[in-house]
Amino acid sequence: MKLHHIGIAVKNIQNSLGDLTQFLSFESTTIPALVTSQKVNVCFLKTNDVYIELIEPAVENSPVSDFVKGGGGFHHLCFEVDDVNAKVNEFRNKGGIIVSPPELTIGWEKLGFENRLASFVYFDNLPVKLIEFISKK
Repeated sequence: MKLHHIGIAVKNIQNSLGDLTQFLSFESTTIPALVTSQKVNVCFLKTNDVYIELIEPAVENSPVSDFVKGGGGFHHLCFEVDDVNAKVNEFRNKGGIIVSPPELTIGWEKLGFENRLASFVYFDNLPVKLIEFISKK
C-alpha cells in the first residue's frame, strides 16, 4: 500500500490554489475537472511522489457540501493498492463501511486515473474517517 494523495475539501479550488502557491511550490497541477459521479470538481497538485487533491462541491447537494460549509480541510487519504476489491473487503472486515464500492474511473483521464478501480471506505473509530483505494496503473 502506497500513499497516493491527501484529499482536502475547499470552498473554491481557484482561491485555495492561489493561497497555497503563495507558500508552497508544486511540480505540476491539473486543470480542475468535474467528477460527475461524486458531484465534485477536483485539482491535483504534485509534490514528489504524493499528490494533494483539492476538492470543491460542484453542486449544492455534493457529498462534500456540508463538510465545506463547516470549514472544509483534511478530507481523506488515498492509497494505491494491487487489488482494490481485496483491500476493501479486508477493511470492511475490520469494521469499515463501504461508502462507494469499487468502480472504474472512466472519464478521469485528465486527472491520471484512467480506467483504474477506486473505492471509499469510512471508519467511525479512526482519526482518519475516510480512506480511498485506487488500483495501481
